[in-house]
Amino acid sequence: MSKESLSILFLYRTVPGRMLLKLLVQPEVSKVAAHLMSSPVSRAFVPAFIKKNNIDPEYYIEPAGGYRSFNDFFTRKMKPEYVREYEDGIISPCDGLLTVFDIDEDSVFEIKNSRYSVRGLLRDKKLSERFAGGTALIFRLTPSHYHRYCYPTDGTVYANRRINGELHCVRPVALETFKVFTQNSREYSVIKSEEYGRIIQMEVGAMLVGKISNRHFSEKHFSVKGGEEKGYFEYGGSTIILLLENRIELNEEILNREPVNGEIPVKIGEKLI
Repeated sequence: MSKESLSILFLYRTVPGRMLLKLLVQPEVSKVAAHLMSSPVSRAFVPAFIKKNNIDPEYYIEPAGGYRSFNDFFTRKMKPEYVREYEDGIISPCDGLLTVFDIDEDSVFEIKNSRYSVRGLLRDKKLSERFAGGTALIFRLTPSHYHRYCYPTDGTVYANRRINGELHCVRPVALETFKVFTQNSREYSVIKSEEYGRIIQMEVGAMLVGKISNRHFSEKHFSVKGGEEKGYFEYGGSTIILLLENRIELNEEILNREPVNGEIPVKIGEKLI
């Protein structure tokens, strides 16, 4: 078991760890961590991080003179020649590990043996009712993933919302202990697609992230294209959720992919439907 795994178990499974966790999940602590990761001294963390997570720098744009900070590296942009061109359908909005759930008639779905209310997730009763009988796509990003994300299809964004909350990590052990998605800070957009109806795209912050940077958050009623960059997360593991009004089935290539602990590895821009 890695040192990282042991530290997560300590935080969530021991009394002293949970006491420390109460401090760590406060937004003020996340802001301090974010400041550190954006400082020049944090550049020293980059080489070891690249090696540990087997990241190939060839795929990404490195600024002249190198990355200014760890977050400068973490929010790196992909080289244009490696960006998938959107054609149609619904694509993966990010790199991540995907789990698919049907939303039942009571607008409740299960994640890691815990039940989550769509209404509680969105904090909007009328909106949540639209997704009864639909599908939830959960993308879990680990620190090794590319942390920029895009819109999953063409459409019109007519609402953006931010919900403040405590910041927890998104490891499975945390999911067993807390209703992580309903406690974490999150932002979501309501996208209207001619082909797929309303789609919710939600970004969920995690411990020591707290920073969800969406490009169009203050705008309303604007058109977007599938594959167009929506924003990025700063340091940490994070989660993106897509809620669809209808039942869907992933394309065969994605369905036949070898899962990782029950989750399907996907890349940003890959066609899901």
